[in-house]
Amino acid sequence: MNDATTSAARPDRPVLDVWCELQCPDCHAALEDLRALRARYGDRLGIRLRHFPLPKHKHAYVAAQAAEEAIEQGQGWPYIEAVLARSEDLAARGEKLLLEVAGDLGLDAEELDTALIDGRHLLIVDADQAEGKAIGVTGTPTYVIGGERLDGGKSQEGLRARIEEIADRLLAGQG
Repeated sequence: MNDATTSAARPDRPVLDVWCELQCPDCHAALEDLRALRARYGDRLGIRLRHFPLPKHKHAYVAAQAAEEAIEQGQGWPYIEAVLARSEDLAARGEKLLLEVAGDLGLDAEELDTALIDGRHLLIVDADQAEGKAIGVTGTPTYVIGGERLDGGKSQEGLRARIEEIADRLLAGQG
């Protein structure tokens, strides 16, 4: 599904699923925690973006599709981070911003635009959203690791420490 999936899909490592949407200010705030987790665990922890576009953000659904195309083009996390950093701008500019970010990162913006027109990533976004709803995700960001769901939509406080605690326990159980 994304560039983190290849590392996340290995059965010998725990996976942190991050239910996120790219127009969400709380997801933007969570970026610092995700960077810290990637720095701490490297390849020992898979971090997988899961799409959960919220109806209140009118460009979130198309942004999720754009992120999937960026992932296909090998720039998933850089694209996701760049769009999240401009979530307020996304609210105002929509697809124009998504294409601009793609161009800034050296992606094939024309191919990204084509992907948005032909809907080639709709099924991935829809499947993520359906799975999220099925496990009780109601807002973003929501994290799932080791079978435990942690809701970051109300507050990020203490979540990184809890994720680290679970990841450390899961990693210790592998040896």
